[in-house]
Amino acid sequence: MRVVFAGTPEPAVPSLRRLLESERHEVIAVVTRPDSASGRGRKTVRSPIGQLADEHGIPVYTPAKPSEPDFVSQLVDLAPDVCPVVAYGALLPQPVLDIPRFGWINLHFSLLPAWRGAAPVHAAIAAGDDITGASTFLLDAGMDTGPVLGVVTERVRATDTTGELLTRLASSGAELLAATLDAIEDGTAGAQPQPEDGVSYASKVTVDAARIDWNRSAAFIDRHIRSVTPAPGAWTTIGELRVKVAPVQCSSDTLEPGVIEVRKSGVHIGTGTSAIVLGDIQPQGKKLMKALDWARGARLDETAVAR
Repeated sequence: MRVVFAGTPEPAVPSLRRLLESERHEVIAVVTRPDSASGRGRKTVRSPIGQLADEHGIPVYTPAKPSEPDFVSQLVDLAPDVCPVVAYGALLPQPVLDIPRFGWINLHFSLLPAWRGAAPVHAAIAAGDDITGASTFLLDAGMDTGPVLGVVTERVRATDTTGELLTRLASSGAELLAATLDAIEDGTAGAQPQPEDGVSYASKVTVDAARIDWNRSAAFIDRHIRSVTPAPGAWTTIGELRVKVAPVQCSSDTLEPGVIEVRKSGVHIGTGTSAIVLGDIQPQGKKLMKALDWARGARLDETAVAR
């Protein structure tokens, strides 16, 4: 089939790479978000999907909005059979959805209807889900509401960060997406309406939402930190200093929420239940470092607390 692939970030790369390797489907173009400024120098960079397309000499389209008349006209001229989409990052209007004869097939990193929305992997870890997965479904005008074509499951490990879990789902999801397109071409794909039960939503995780609430339980804080690692990154303030906090370990001792004790065994901070032990932290403007090394050098005031 003639394929126009839509996607933007790194987790979409395995899917595009898998389709480029397919002997059954031809990727004739890629749609991705416009180049953006990144890094301290604010240099304009291509999205990971755009970079991969460039490497293979595939035309890249970067409309500011997919509703732009010029882009709609270009997509009509391309006459795709199907448009797979993985984390593209923009809503597609109905006239665009209507262009490919087999529609837009979205790979979403959850077991729909659980965790519809922008941050399904973050949400699964934060909620303490034991099992998650990926789903392929036919895009419609709703928020991840279209009929499901295929699923793959993945166990959530006790130490998983969003980055680690998403890497595994991006790989298994790429195989699922390729198998879904094969089934569509073969006429064997069976779209199943999503059940009305079990619907949940995962909104985009903001920097403010990534702040640690030390009044919560140690288990909640552990999941919260892992759910926002590597981005946007869990953070707290210690005295006047803002620091990012990497995944932690739970301890059996207790301290008042936010109270810090620097011991030979590590930097302990109290929560609403038992204390946690910091692993690595990143003070603002510095590189990631061992929390104990930082605390010894910082010579924390005895009254310093995490807030």
